[in-house]
Amino acid sequence: MITTKQQANSPMLTKADKKVLREDLFRHLDGIVTAPTAYALYQKGVLQFIAEEGQLSLAQLVEKFDANEGYLNVAFRVLSAQAWLTHTIQSDNSIDISITERGRIALNYIPKYKGVVDLMKLSGNYHHRKFEMEPFRIFEQIFTAYQDQDLVDEQADELTQSVQYQVKKHIEGVLVGPTVVLLGMNGMFHKYFMEASFSPDEFHNDPESFGKILNFFTFLGWFNKKGTTYQFTQKGLFFAKRSSAYGVTVSYIPTFRKMEELIFGNPRVLWDTPENSPELHVDRAMNVWGSGGAHSTYFKKIDEVIIDLFNKPIEEQPKGIIDMGCGDGTFLVHLFDVIERRTKRGQMLEEYPLFLIGVDYNRAALKATKSNIIKADVWAKVIWGDISDPQLLEKDLAENYGIEMKDLLNVRTFLDHNRIWSTPKKESKTSSTSTGAYAFRGERLSNQAVEQNLREHLQNWMPYIERFGLLMIELHTIPSALTAQNLGRTAATAYDATHGFSDQYIVELEVMNRIIEEVGLQNVAAYHSKYPNSDLATVSINYLKGT
Repeated sequence: MITTKQQANSPMLTKADKKVLREDLFRHLDGIVTAPTAYALYQKGVLQFIAEEGQLSLAQLVEKFDANEGYLNVAFRVLSAQAWLTHTIQSDNSIDISITERGRIALNYIPKYKGVVDLMKLSGNYHHRKFEMEPFRIFEQIFTAYQDQDLVDEQADELTQSVQYQVKKHIEGVLVGPTVVLLGMNGMFHKYFMEASFSPDEFHNDPESFGKILNFFTFLGWFNKKGTTYQFTQKGLFFAKRSSAYGVTVSYIPTFRKMEELIFGNPRVLWDTPENSPELHVDRAMNVWGSGGAHSTYFKKIDEVIIDLFNKPIEEQPKGIIDMGCGDGTFLVHLFDVIERRTKRGQMLEEYPLFLIGVDYNRAALKATKSNIIKADVWAKVIWGDISDPQLLEKDLAENYGIEMKDLLNVRTFLDHNRIWSTPKKESKTSSTSTGAYAFRGERLSNQAVEQNLREHLQNWMPYIERFGLLMIELHTIPSALTAQNLGRTAATAYDATHGFSDQYIVELEVMNRIIEEVGLQNVAAYHSKYPNSDLATVSINYLKGT
């Protein structure tokens, strides 16, 4: 383990140090979604019942606890990814659930989530961008309890210690994640604060309360404290520079506050809202901030496609780029910069202007995009659109802007899985190979239906992407058994939970690639990549064209 003392004496982290810290980050993300999910099931007696009865079907458990099948299924898959349950899809589409030895041990420690789950719920009553007194008070109580008790019993057997450590990091994640995101979004990780010592009153008008948060992070080894001033350690800098990595998961905390209601009550509690009202299931501005921070990781590979395409003879180039799901506009601005500075087209913009179009379903995202493209001095149209309805978007572009979508390069980042659900028009004759758990407003969706929906979704887009293609970054799930074998090495548990409980449909990379081929599209091998480059891949870059 890396301690504050080690940080002070060693200015640089070793490769082994960074590996440990990355593992902490992944376990923190696990905790943000696992704590409220496990605690909701525990409170209803579901996990205890499974432990007593042995293997049960999902249908039996739905009937016993009057649960919403879709979200209960997602919950079980989340806990199977943490190695506490087994989640087995049978050939007849039924699902069997049983508890593992690790899960039986975990039953003893799930009650320890109560404090952080209560804090998660309480924080929903306060300003989502400020630290206020009542949450401060609860934070302090939990921080104190966390520091005063060692959840890992060194006298226990190895498996028990492993589960205790797992729960400890889960609790730590619920405390660290939201705090780090708020600090990051509020400027705490500005270069000034990261390079120099500072006092709490430089950052907050209630320095006494804010100092208690800094003291907790000092306990974790993120700061060195001298008198009333603090300075980042190398460990603290590691997490500060990766604060956006927490952003997407933390942005879904509004969903996890309603976990009991989603599974056992009204499954539409987050969706039955007046038209044009703010989203209830996600903090969209935070989500956009977190997503934007992740994009830079994949830009290098994307740039290869853009440079090759816009170095072709002008008659073989698209007229421009349309970014569906433009988020905060970061991706669109980056693509323009690459074309302008690094391609032949960039030298011809006066004669052959580049049409840039940012499209999003969310009004907050459109507002962020407009702001960022203005700051970047980039010209672009920013309009509303729905990824599930390319025909409507095509009509809008043609009638209002005189542009045909087939003349543009389509780009998307982490969007196709977030299409609005529609019942497939045809019944699939292909057996599903996905292990995922999918729902729509609480109803369970069969994996076969989800795959067919993806098939029809891509077919709907084919007329608009066959010529110049679709360049997309996509998110994936992996089998929960594989996640369970690699705790601390993947964010798959967090992805499964945030997307499963919010009606989004991430499938395994292999499943997506198979469906791409089935609809008659080509995934250009030279531009395809996955992250990480292993069986744990949860992100892929794909350039799809007509065959």
